[in-house]
Amino acid sequence: MTQSDLARTIAARAAVPLAFALLVAFLMAAVLVAPGMAAEPAVAPAAAGAPAAPVGVPAAAPVGIPAAAPVGVPAAAPAPVAAEVEIERMTWIEVRDAVAAGRTTVIIPAGGTEQNGRHMIIGKHNYIVAEAARRTARALGNALVAPVLAYVPEGDPAKREGNMAFPGTVSVPPDVYAAVLEGAAASFKAHGFRTIVLMGDHGQTQAPQAQVAEKLTKAWAAAGVRVLNAHNYYANNGGTAWLVAQGESRAAFGSHAGIEDTAQLMAVLPSGVRFAGFKPDADGASGDASRATAARGEKLLQLKVDAAVAEIKAAGPAPMTAPRAANSAAEPGFLARLLKLVIG
Repeated sequence: MTQSDLARTIAARAAVPLAFALLVAFLMAAVLVAPGMAAEPAVAPAAAGAPAAPVGVPAAAPVGIPAAAPVGVPAAAPAPVAAEVEIERMTWIEVRDAVAAGRTTVIIPAGGTEQNGRHMIIGKHNYIVAEAARRTARALGNALVAPVLAYVPEGDPAKREGNMAFPGTVSVPPDVYAAVLEGAAASFKAHGFRTIVLMGDHGQTQAPQAQVAEKLTKAWAAAGVRVLNAHNYYANNGGTAWLVAQGESRAAFGSHAGIEDTAQLMAVLPSGVRFAGFKPDADGASGDASRATAARGEKLLQLKVDAAVAEIKAAGPAPMTAPRAANSAAEPGFLARLLKLVIG
């Protein structure tokens, strides 16, 4: 073999590992860099007859596509999330942005459509719980309020028992009410809410709410979603003890449409209370509601709000199970498989 033949053989053999190394380096760079790169947008050809932009003057953006900010000029800041807390007063865009900004607690208030004696309107609970839910959401700072559920259990319509003995009262069976709560909660879960609060202003809503909250919290534990019945808002808010401390007897403030309910509605909607012809313990009401005042109502309402806020904060967000990481093309396992495929 001549010296020239020997040189060519050595060069050929040296080129093989060099080419292999270059190939592997190219493939690794493509795998690691390509996912973070955005494709260059295709430049559409100018329409026939369209004048070209003058030299040094940027061309206008196509119709419907916002023009980019000039170099050195910061883009406009996104619009701030609306301060509104009532979902029914918001657009879906505003709700989406509020959730994205961290407002992932939603309060589902439940009122009732029932008789409240001669002196007070049928929608009493709805107005009271709506205001309480708004105040609670604002105090929490990370919550929105769903529309009020106005139809709740009030007794058997066929038997006309309880409040159903009086015209204007509307009742639904407890299981129907529970099903509505479940549907509403599932809807809010689907849209990113992680704490769902059931806030009932009526006694017959409490048991179904507690059952739904327990059931859904267990079912959605892996998703990090908690459903909470605001029990203390209704049953352990200190309002009764406060009235007793004010010198009122339990007989005086009554058990339905009495001092507590009447005072709270006077604070929220004064026009909803009409004392003309009122008599204590008559016409479906109990106690002496004439002793109610708006000032007392404000205090009683705030006690309920404080109880709800404390209960929701104490519960805290549900622990969220970390989602399993998706496979990535840049994982070491993939590179190992790639090298094995190339090397053989």
